[in-house]
Amino acid sequence: MKRIFYFISCCLFLTLWSSCRKDFDFSPSNGTLTFSKDTVYLDTVFSNIGSSTYNLKVYNNSDNDIVIPSLKLALGEDSEYRLNVDGMAGKVFEDVEILAKDSMYIFIETTIDYNDFSNLENTYLYTDKIEFDSGTNAQEVDLVTLVKDAVFIYPSKDDEGIVETLTLDINGEQVETTIQGRFLTEDELHFTNTKPYVIYGYAAVPNDKIMTVDAGARLHFHSDSGLFVSQGASLQVNGAYSSDRENLENEVVFEGNRLEPSFSDIPGQWGTIWLYDGSINNSLNYATIKNATVALLSEGNPNDNKLTLKNTQIYNSSNYGVLGRNTSITAENIVINNSGQSSFAGTLGGRYNVTHATIANYWSSSFRQYPALLINNYLIDDDDTAYLADLSEANFNNCIIYGNDNPEFVLDEIEDDAVGFNFKFTNCLARFQLSSSNSYTGVNYDFDDTTHYENMIFNEDPDFKDSANNELIIGEDSNAINQGNSIYANQVPVDLLNTNRTNTPDLGAYQHTIFEEE
Repeated sequence: MKRIFYFISCCLFLTLWSSCRKDFDFSPSNGTLTFSKDTVYLDTVFSNIGSSTYNLKVYNNSDNDIVIPSLKLALGEDSEYRLNVDGMAGKVFEDVEILAKDSMYIFIETTIDYNDFSNLENTYLYTDKIEFDSGTNAQEVDLVTLVKDAVFIYPSKDDEGIVETLTLDINGEQVETTIQGRFLTEDELHFTNTKPYVIYGYAAVPNDKIMTVDAGARLHFHSDSGLFVSQGASLQVNGAYSSDRENLENEVVFEGNRLEPSFSDIPGQWGTIWLYDGSINNSLNYATIKNATVALLSEGNPNDNKLTLKNTQIYNSSNYGVLGRNTSITAENIVINNSGQSSFAGTLGGRYNVTHATIANYWSSSFRQYPALLINNYLIDDDDTAYLADLSEANFNNCIIYGNDNPEFVLDEIEDDAVGFNFKFTNCLARFQLSSSNSYTGVNYDFDDTTHYENMIFNEDPDFKDSANNELIIGEDSNAINQGNSIYANQVPVDLLNTNRTNTPDLGAYQHTIFEEE
């Protein structure tokens, strides 16, 4: 009896609900749709690399529920664009409904093969339209994408889809690694500025070979990719001063392979430039390295000229800007900022001579464990075994060492009579302010000891133009003005902007300027 009563009640409810419900009546669209934009620019993409997903919002501002009889790409199924309309993927749609005073999203992507549209300029402007309805009710939104041609370097795959990995010749022994990548061929060792390069995996310089990069070259790396310079090999980056500081037409730029503006300052998009133990005579001049995990990793050769770094900017490294491990680095006119750990780390001893550098760290994306500048003489392995090495030199001259943490340099020594720990700061502006939370003591922090510290300025404002956006030129209120040692200034007579500094040298990589009011 109860079951019969329940059945009758449900039927009665459904009957009453149906009698009260007014069915949606959709009228055909009449050309009065409005859009969040009349042109969707999908920014610049490399050939055969998918774009980001862009969106277009379509509004029905009328009081009527409407149906769009047709919504399609003008080129139809032949279009290189892809649409997603209210969760449906495709290129041609029929009877798309929008309720009164409501809206919907259209998501747009593209992947374009430049070779289908090649021309002499190495770029192709690809366009299409989204067409809404037809005839007198027709409306449209333009789609525009700039496609760049490039030289692609990538490892091979076997029949099972397994990606090629590097096998290294280490002192005559073949060592297989898990590093995806391949060795460059002889005709690939010269990177020009004719086309950009897009690298998948690690492009490795073979033993005893030299990779040369011309001024104006652009190297773009896919996720977890980079350069690997092996034993006896060298990397020679020959950039030149650029008067156009926005486009950096003569500098060599290393960055990720996503060209959309939303990726322009995202850290950790690619791996590292890895100067492996045994590589020699590496040099970078007028280079910009951005958005890496570790921008430069230099290992070994502490008594040789392992790496010379001049007129170089390094920004947005998710771990380290420059990481040295028992190595030798000579640097001048360098700027490093925004690193997830240290901007410059000289670890496991080594030899470091740095002049007129701005080593800053205004990282704000997560907790930062280390200061802008870290120097130590040890390495601790997974078994907590400490390995020590001699710090033969760590000299910082006419530098600015600053950031949004305190202190911004640490000299972390495990004392051992068998290894030295030699360092000196001369005419530097640094952030190091003792507090209850960072009580650094010992001889390495005796700032009155002129064998280690000479003409230092502590905790005074460097007056950076915009540290959050990597603009570290100093202004007219900087406490670094005219504080440089002239001997070191004459060794590096012009700053990063090609301004002479010999008469009144300022600290850091830049001579000061007067900021224009915006």
